[in-house]
Amino acid sequence: MSADTRTRLPARHEALEPSRAERKTQLEARIEQQRIDILVEASRLREASRPIDEGWQTLMRFKAPLYAIGGVLLLKSARHPNSLLRVAKRIAAGVLLLRRARRLLR
Repeated sequence: MSADTRTRLPARHEALEPSRAERKTQLEARIEQQRIDILVEASRLREASRPIDEGWQTLMRFKAPLYAIGGVLLLKSARHPNSLLRVAKRIAAGVLLLRRARRLLR
């Protein structure tokens, strides 16, 4: 190899690859696009979870009354455990009946 050939090889190699500044610009554009994608997806997630969040906030508004009702039911069930079992069986039967009705109506 002559000295001329050795000096020309890197020039061809550099022509095939983007320069460092071009590569940096490409990477910055890619990062910016990823940031935009993350913001869009975060917004979609907030919109999708809004009903759940609103339901949770409603439940938290009634937290103290729900605790009071639960305490009263607990006291009543401690005094009369058979009535609690009867109610639990009726609720379970109702849930099963609703599931079966939904399957039949589909």
